[in-house]
Amino acid sequence: MDYSLDDLLKAKTRKDLVKVASNKNIDVDNVVRNLKYEMELVKLQSELVLLQNWVTKNNLRVAILFEGRDAAGKGGSIKRFMEHLNPRSSRVVALSKPTDNERGQWYFRRYIKELPNPGEIVFFDRSWYNRAVVEPVMGFCSEKQYQKFMVQVPEFEHLLYEDGVILIKFWFSISKEVQQKRFNARLKNPLKKWKFSPVDMKGQELWDKYTYYKEQMFTKTHTNFSPWIIVKTNDKKTARLESMRYLLSNFDYSDTKEDNDSIIQPDPNVIVRYYRNAKQIDI
Repeated sequence: MDYSLDDLLKAKTRKDLVKVASNKNIDVDNVVRNLKYEMELVKLQSELVLLQNWVTKNNLRVAILFEGRDAAGKGGSIKRFMEHLNPRSSRVVALSKPTDNERGQWYFRRYIKELPNPGEIVFFDRSWYNRAVVEPVMGFCSEKQYQKFMVQVPEFEHLLYEDGVILIKFWFSISKEVQQKRFNARLKNPLKKWKFSPVDMKGQELWDKYTYYKEQMFTKTHTNFSPWIIVKTNDKKTARLESMRYLLSNFDYSDTKEDNDSIIQPDPNVIVRYYRNAKQIDI
């Protein structure tokens, strides 16, 4: 149970709010956490607007990849990133399975068409890294196709780097237990059932296989010019805020940034650059 509008209008002091909470069995700590989250979200979204204006002004090309297991919170985070940005210079790319023609083309071709134009930020809700984890796990590609991709992807990303594309790669890390809880919640919610697919149903069953290919991906595609950034996402709201902070901390986009430095420094307990001994929760 939450506060009603009438409760808020009648309350004159903090004690009044605490009394209402006691009568209604409201978890005050949870209310405070949610309010804090909303306040921080607004501040960070305001900074994202400044960043977008700076990217547009300087004709930069920024591509942000959101990867991770199913139900890790990629889509929800992208939604908050995009919420107040100008759609003329930002967009989301979430490609469906390739057509027959696309399957006969060079694998990267359909993604190249979606790369950012000058002055644009593009958010990839899954990316070419489908071939690094999902496709081999589910048998959607051959071993030869997989091996060829793993050789080519660092070279492809180096070409992007040399051409001036700013590429940020997030891996949203979720534990097996939390993934199961989120799957169950999706199935109970008629507004979210569409998110649940046959591939999702295999997520728990093939957990260890996903882990193997995920580790192979990190080992072979984590580079100095295109590193992997791991975000712990068992707490969705914290993951959203910290991934925003990481993005903002990578750019000198505003004269006021120094004043907001404490706001935009990411928490190293939540978000970390990949290294082999980094503690992960989705193993």
